[in-house]
Amino acid sequence: MKVDVKFTAVFEEANEGGYIAYLEEMPGVNTQGETLEEAKSNLKEAFKLVIDTQRMLNEKELKGKEVIKETFELVG
Repeated sequence: MKVDVKFTAVFEEANEGGYIAYLEEMPGVNTQGETLEEAKSNLKEAFKLVIDTQRMLNEKELKGKEVIKETFELVG
Protein backbone atom coordinates (compact mmCIF):
# COMPACT_ATOMS: atom_id res chain seq x y z
CA MET A 1 0.00 0.00 0.00
CA LYS A 2 1.53 3.30 -1.11
CA VAL A 3 0.85 6.53 0.75
CA ASP A 4 0.50 9.35 -1.74
CA VAL A 5 -0.11 12.75 -0.17
CA LYS A 6 1.16 15.84 -1.95
CA PHE A 7 1.22 19.48 -0.90
CA THR A 8 1.76 22.66 -2.89
CA ALA A 9 4.91 24.55 -1.92
CA VAL A 10 4.86 28.26 -2.77
CA PHE A 11 8.11 30.24 -3.04
CA GLU A 12 8.01 34.04 -3.32
CA GLU A 13 11.01 36.24 -3.89
CA ALA A 14 11.34 38.57 -0.91
CA ASN A 15 11.83 42.31 -1.45
CA GLU A 16 15.04 42.31 0.56
CA GLY A 17 16.38 39.17 -1.16
CA GLY A 18 15.93 35.49 -0.59
CA TYR A 19 12.68 33.57 -0.62
CA ILE A 20 9.56 33.24 1.50
CA ALA A 21 8.13 29.73 1.44
CA TYR A 22 4.93 28.08 2.66
CA LEU A 23 2.68 25.10 2.08
CA GLU A 24 -0.58 26.22 0.53
CA GLU A 25 -2.67 23.54 2.26
CA MET A 26 -1.07 23.65 5.73
CA PRO A 27 -1.53 26.84 7.77
CA GLY A 28 1.48 27.53 9.94
CA VAL A 29 4.02 25.78 7.71
CA ASN A 30 6.05 28.72 6.49
CA THR A 31 9.68 29.80 6.46
CA GLN A 32 12.29 31.66 4.47
CA GLY A 33 15.75 31.15 3.01
CA GLU A 34 18.52 33.10 1.35
CA THR A 35 18.40 30.74 -1.65
CA LEU A 36 15.63 28.64 -3.18
CA GLU A 37 17.42 25.47 -2.03
CA GLU A 38 17.66 26.77 1.54
CA ALA A 39 13.98 27.75 1.50
CA LYS A 40 13.04 24.23 0.34
CA SER A 41 15.14 22.64 3.07
CA ASN A 42 13.72 24.98 5.70
CA LEU A 43 10.18 24.24 4.50
CA LYS A 44 10.67 20.52 5.16
CA GLU A 45 11.90 21.33 8.67
CA ALA A 46 8.97 23.71 9.28
CA PHE A 47 6.53 20.97 8.25
CA LYS A 48 8.14 18.51 10.66
CA LEU A 49 8.09 21.06 13.51
CA VAL A 50 4.39 21.86 12.99
CA ILE A 51 3.46 18.15 12.97
CA ASP A 52 5.60 17.39 16.03
CA THR A 53 4.20 20.37 17.93
CA GLN A 54 0.61 19.43 17.08
CA ARG A 55 1.23 15.88 18.32
CA MET A 56 2.70 17.19 21.59
CA LEU A 57 -0.23 19.57 22.17
CA ASN A 58 -2.72 16.81 21.40
CA GLU A 59 -1.01 14.44 23.85
CA LYS A 60 -1.38 17.03 26.61
CA GLU A 61 -5.06 17.57 25.78
CA LEU A 62 -5.79 13.84 25.76
CA LYS A 63 -3.84 13.02 28.93
CA GLY A 64 -6.03 10.97 31.25
CA LYS A 65 -8.74 10.42 28.64
CA GLU A 66 -9.60 7.02 27.26
CA VAL A 67 -9.13 7.23 23.50
CA ILE A 68 -8.45 4.95 20.56
CA LYS A 69 -5.50 5.84 18.35
CA GLU A 70 -4.54 4.24 15.07
CA THR A 71 -2.47 5.06 12.02
CA PHE A 72 -4.43 6.83 9.31
CA GLU A 73 -3.10 6.63 5.76
CA LEU A 74 -4.26 8.49 2.69
CA VAL A 75 -3.80 6.24 -0.30
CA GLY A 76 -3.97 7.53 -3.83
